Amino acid sequence: MAQTQRKILVTSALPYANGPIHLGHMLEHIQTDIWVRFQKLRGHLCTAVCADDAHGTAIMIKADQQGITSEELIDGVRKAHTADFNDFLIGYDNYYSTHSEENREISNRIYKLLRDNGKIAVRSIVQAYDPEKEMFLADRFIKGTCPKCKAEDQYGDNCEVCSATYTPMEMIDPRSVYSGATPIEKESEHYFFKLPDFQDFLAKWTRSGTLQDQVANKLAEWLESGLKEWDISRDAPYFGFEIPDAPGKYFYVWLDAPIGYMASFKNLCDRTEGLNFDDYWAKGSEAELYHFIGKDIINFHALFWPAMLECAGYRTPTGVNAHGYVTVDGTKMSKSRGTFIMARTYLNHLDPQYLRYYFAAKLNSSVDDIDLNLQDFVQRVNSDVVGKVVNIASRTASFINKYFDNKLSPKPVDTMVDFCIEAGDRIAELYESREYGKAIREIMHLADIVNEYIAKEEPWKLVKTDNSPLGKAHEVCSIALNAFAVLATYLKPVMPNMVADAEKFLGKELTWDNRTELLFGKEVNKFKPLIARIDQKQIDAMIEEGKEAAAEAAKANEPAAAVTEETELSKEPIEAEINFDDFAKVDLRIALIAKAEHVEKANKLLKLTLDLGGETRTVFSGIKSAYKPEDLEGKLTVMVANLAPRKMKFGLSEGMVLAAGPGKDEIYLLEPHAGAKPGQRVM
Repeated sequence: MAQTQRKILVTSALPYANGPIHLGHMLEHIQTDIWVRFQKLRGHLCTAVCADDAHGTAIMIKADQQGITSEELIDGVRKAHTADFNDFLIGYDNYYSTHSEENREISNRIYKLLRDNGKIAVRSIVQAYDPEKEMFLADRFIKGTCPKCKAEDQYGDNCEVCSATYTPMEMIDPRSVYSGATPIEKESEHYFFKLPDFQDFLAKWTRSGTLQDQVANKLAEWLESGLKEWDISRDAPYFGFEIPDAPGKYFYVWLDAPIGYMASFKNLCDRTEGLNFDDYWAKGSEAELYHFIGKDIINFHALFWPAMLECAGYRTPTGVNAHGYVTVDGTKMSKSRGTFIMARTYLNHLDPQYLRYYFAAKLNSSVDDIDLNLQDFVQRVNSDVVGKVVNIASRTASFINKYFDNKLSPKPVDTMVDFCIEAGDRIAELYESREYGKAIREIMHLADIVNEYIAKEEPWKLVKTDNSPLGKAHEVCSIALNAFAVLATYLKPVMPNMVADAEKFLGKELTWDNRTELLFGKEVNKFKPLIARIDQKQIDAMIEEGKEAAAEAAKANEPAAAVTEETELSKEPIEAEINFDDFAKVDLRIALIAKAEHVEKANKLLKLTLDLGGETRTVFSGIKSAYKPEDLEGKLTVMVANLAPRKMKFGLSEGMVLAAGPGKDEIYLLEPHAGAKPGQRVM
C-alpha cells in the first residue's frame, strides 16, 4: 500500500574547496545518497542538495601560493568534486558553491534579522595576529595546548580530545600554522552572535528527538557549562562575504557555510517549476529537513545553526544525522601504506558500487567509526553481491532463455516470493532509520533462502527430463527470477547501476510499491552479467597508486591531500610505517648549515650548503615558507647522508634535511642537542 507522499529536503556537509575528495568524505555522501534514493524509490518527493564550502583563509592562502585567484581555485576544485561525486553515483539534485549570489543575499538577510532582533554585539577584542604574515589568524590557523585538558597540538577553537571550546588566545603556547611564529595580541572590532540568549531554546530543541542520543548527551554537557557569544566576523584579508555596513569585516566561514544549504536549494528552486523555497524553509513548514554530517561539526549544526534559524524566523531541521570517521584496516588512513585513498584513485581501479555496498553493510544510526577492512571488503562484495544476489539470476536465466524462449511460467499457488515481498516493510523501516547494515543482513538472508531453494530443486537436472512450458524446471527458475527482482529492488538505493542493468534484463522498472507486481507469465530479455567479482590485483594496484602519490607529494614537499579548514570531515593525523631493517639503512648525520639562499623562480625551495665535518653537500629543501635564509645559517640540523642524489631543474640535491610538522606552512627542522659536531652519526 502506497504511503502519503512526503516532501523532504536533504543535505550533506559541504566539502571544503581546496583539496580532493577522499574515502573519508565518501562515507557521508554515500550514506546520504542511499537514504535519498530510498525515499525516491518509495515515491516521496525527496530533494538532495550540497555545495562546496568555498570561503576562508585557507583558500585565500592556497590560491596565493599557486599564483591564481581564489575564484579560480574554487572553480577548479568544484569541477573535480562534482566529477568524483557523479562517478560515485551520488545523485544530488543540485551541487553548488557557497561563493554565490544566492548565498550572499540570504547570509546578508539572516545577519540583518539577527542584528535587528538585538542578537548581534559589537565590541573590540584582542585578537591573535601573525607578525610575520601581517594578518589576523582564524581559529583553525593557530595550534597549541588545550587550556582545559592540556592536550597538545589542538586547533584554536576546540579540542578534539575533550571537546572543549575556547578562543585561540586562551590556549597554552599558541603558534601560527603559517609561519610558526607566536601570535601577538592586537585589538580589532568584532561582531558576535548572542548565542547565550538561546540557552533555553537549545536545551529543549536538542532533546526534541532531532538528534541521536549520543549527540544530545554531549551537547547537554556544553549547555550545562554555559554558552558563549559566537564571533561571526573576520578581518581583512579574508575570502568571503563582507558584512553589511561593516567595511573590512567579513562573515566567518561558519556563518555562511550552513546558509549554503539554503542557497543551493534556492538556486535549484529558481530553475525548477513547482519547487518553492518557502515551502521547505518557512517557519511552520510541513516539509522535512535533514542534515547528514560528520561528528566533528556537531556544535555548528546543533547549536549555532538552529539558534540562527530560530532568531531569523526560519524553520529548524527535522533531523541532524551524525556519523563517525573512516579507518582502513583498523587504523587511521596512511599515506605510506597507500590507504589514504582519494576518490579518484579508487575509481581508477574499482566499481564505485563495491564501496557503496560495503559502507552500507557497515553503517548504522550511531556515530561510531567505520572500518574499511580491505580483505573483508573483497570477500563480502564477492560473496554477497556476486555469490548470492547476482548468482540467483545467473544460475536460472540461462534456462529460461535456452528452454523457455525467455518467458516465465504462470504463477504457482505457493511461492517464497511472497515471503520476500513481505520482508519489504521491515527492510524499509531499517533504511528509514539509517540502519543500513541491518537492512543488508535482511536482504542477504533472503538471498540465502532463494539460493537454498534453487540448490534443493536443481533445475539443471530438471531441464533434462522435463522441458515443457509448465514443467517443474520452468517453475523453479521463474520463482527464482521473481525473487531476484524483489531483492534487486531492495538493493536499488545502494547499487543503482547494477539494478538498472537488472531492470533491462527483467523489462521492468523496479519501485518499492510495484514489487508486488510479479513477472510470472511475462517475457524477460537475455541475461547479461551484472557486476564482476573484485580481483585482489585491483586492490593491490589501488594501494600502489596511493603509495606512489604519497611519494611524489613527499618529493615536492607537499601533502598528498590538501590541508582543509573548518568543514573538513576528518582532521585525524596520517600514520606512516617502515620496518626496523629499513630504518637501519638510513645514515643520519649532523650537518652545519654553512649557507642558505633563495632559489630563483622556486616558490618553496631553499638551497642549503651543508658542512658534514670536512665534506660539503648541497641540498634543496622545501622549507621556504617556514624559514628565512639568514635565520638558518650557522645552525646545526640532521640530514640523510646516504640518499641517492636527485637531479632537479635547479641543480643536484645531495641528500635531505629532516623536518617535521603537519603541513608545508608549519615545518620545523630537526636540531641536535648542544655539543653535537658536524659529521657525527645520529644513532
